[in-house]
Amino acid sequence: MSQIGDKEFECPIQAIVDVIGGKWKLSILYQLFQGTKRYGELKRLVPKATERMLTLQLRELEADGIVQRTVYAEVPPKVEYSLTQLGLSLEPILHTMLSWSEKYLQ
Repeated sequence: MSQIGDKEFECPIQAIVDVIGGKWKLSILYQLFQGTKRYGELKRLVPKATERMLTLQLRELEADGIVQRTVYAEVPPKVEYSLTQLGLSLEPILHTMLSWSEKYLQ
């Protein structure tokens, strides 16, 4: 059994499922691999996600150290989301999953 923070995992695969296993997390990550995005951009790029779910999943990704949220002291407030180094390390995994999905859909 492994533990990260207050989370316990019986096997290593549970850790990746915990981090990216949300309905919209992979879509969010895919968009952030293209570069830093504001919340409104993400909402437009992942249109089927409700605001509540988008916010919740962004917060979970931030709490897991995958996404960085930057708030700029402006009026109106400007908030941007980008990938951390840990988040960027998921890119080859996501590309492998994307390739598998394309083959599966054929």
